[in-house]
Amino acid sequence: MPEISLAERGESPEPPEAWQSGDEARGGIDIGARLLKLRKSRGLTLQDVSAMTGVSASAFSKIERNELSPTISTMQRIAHGLEVELVTLLSSGEQGGAVSFAGRRSISRAGGGSKHTTGTCNNVLLCADLKNKRATPILTTVTARSPDEYAAWAKSEAEIFVMVMDGTLIVHSRLYEPLELNKGDSVYYDATTEHTWTSKGPTDAVVLWVLVDL
Repeated sequence: MPEISLAERGESPEPPEAWQSGDEARGGIDIGARLLKLRKSRGLTLQDVSAMTGVSASAFSKIERNELSPTISTMQRIAHGLEVELVTLLSSGEQGGAVSFAGRRSISRAGGGSKHTTGTCNNVLLCADLKNKRATPILTTVTARSPDEYAAWAKSEAEIFVMVMDGTLIVHSRLYEPLELNKGDSVYYDATTEHTWTSKGPTDAVVLWVLVDL
């Protein structure tokens, strides 16, 4: 989820992103082709999308070519800037439920979901077939052991709820001291402040979290 380097700050004119090589990180989803198609269909230049999303034109171009794979946080920033849903960009299948109606629902079976892997986290988007929802539930295995493994700390126009399902998670924040959460612990926080996650101990922390658009 979050993103690396204590020296890199979110207020930079071109916010740094956390990447992994595209072939390793895509999880079978051609994110680059989706973004390229979306950009071309709207008649936007790389400079246009850079201004809209806060992702540099050169980085966006590399994402389109699948040379770089962005974190969930960066994809959320791209989705917000392009005014599309995060699951539209990351879901592996056709999505339904486009029209909001009472009683609609989505079910994710054990082992299901749309995968998105980076060098610091293995993410599975749950109930990704349901569109027009403000909350995105995600199951994540945090493989990072240090904040320095992230290219930049995450920051987005959202709120986040996290519950630790297994292991020990450390939540790092620019406002607070590192917060240690163990199995069964949970936290809800404002994601507009820079933050990032790491695992502590020999096993990776597994967390169920919900990204809520503001």
